Amino acid sequence: MDNAHTIAEQYIAAWNERDAAARRARVAGIFTLDATYRDPMMAGEGHGGIDTMIAAAQAHFPGHVFALHGTPQGHHDVLRFSWRLAGPDGAAVAQGTDVAHLGGDGRLASVAGFLDNA
Repeated sequence: MDNAHTIAEQYIAAWNERDAAARRARVAGIFTLDATYRDPMMAGEGHGGIDTMIAAAQAHFPGHVFALHGTPQGHHDVLRFSWRLAGPDGAAVAQGTDVAHLGGDGRLASVAGFLDNA
């Protein structure tokens, strides 16, 4: 998969987008209509469910920013990448690894998130 880094960057951008309308557009651009997201603390389905979940995470961590950590990898229709969540002071409060499956149109069909620390 040649575009693993690009897809992971677009995913992280959706998590960091604070403007509600722009975030919904990013979610629609990167996730299939019936996409699912699951991690140990939250879940969302479809564009609306995933957008609502991201908004809740932003409310819980105001001023925090997600960033890629390491190099995304992909093969066939599977993508794996790690991320960090840092506060306004730059200190990481969480990091994890997500595994995603792409739909036939190249957008994310499912994401399973794993926390490396919390």
